[in-house]
Amino acid sequence: MKDRTSRLDWPALAHELDERGFALTGPLLTAEECDEFVAMYPHDAGFRKRVVMANHGFGQGEYKYFDYPLPPLIESLRTALYAGLAPSANRRATALKLDVQYPPKHAELLARCQASGQSRATPLLLKYQTGDYNCLHQDLYGEQVFPFQVAFLLSCPTVDFDGGEFVLVEQRPRMQSRAEVVPLTQGEGVIFAVHHRPVQGTRGWYRVNLRHGVSRLRRGERYTMGIIFHDAKV
Repeated sequence: MKDRTSRLDWPALAHELDERGFALTGPLLTAEECDEFVAMYPHDAGFRKRVVMANHGFGQGEYKYFDYPLPPLIESLRTALYAGLAPSANRRATALKLDVQYPPKHAELLARCQASGQSRATPLLLKYQTGDYNCLHQDLYGEQVFPFQVAFLLSCPTVDFDGGEFVLVEQRPRMQSRAEVVPLTQGEGVIFAVHHRPVQGTRGWYRVNLRHGVSRLRRGERYTMGIIFHDAKV
């Protein structure tokens, strides 16, 4: 996986994140790998928790959190993507004048999480069926927060499902909210902000709040894998 992520144009991705609030990786997972992840979902082995969204007012659909040890492909993907995103995360923290700098290696971030009582794995698989949707939300699990996450589409649009678009909503101070509908292909990831990002204004940088979700699925089944880099509290 490191070979695949090393071929990404990281300066261009950083520019897209700064300008638009999200960036697309292009297909990083093969169709076979996507199918392997989808095939894991019906089984309990390897997962620590199942969440039915309607039970919590999150929308309709469900998801499962992986448990440690993570599947090797997810572990390597998480590690490699973190290394590519850490420099952008540090520039973002500096722009927002946050008292934090992120270490170059993902293992060091996880050590910080452990010290803060955050030791539960957060990568997850999400399943949507006809009529399901995911309300706008943010994935915050404790004091330690890495500012980026990545969602990978495992299903094939128009073949496996219709609808179910990935949606980002950005709320700037004293302005109306701006929505982005992000088209994804099978195996492609979208990198986006966990909760906020800096935007350059006439008086310097200011903070913009972001939430993400999934629009209603009109037909079929849609599976997604989410890569969150910080862990959750026990």
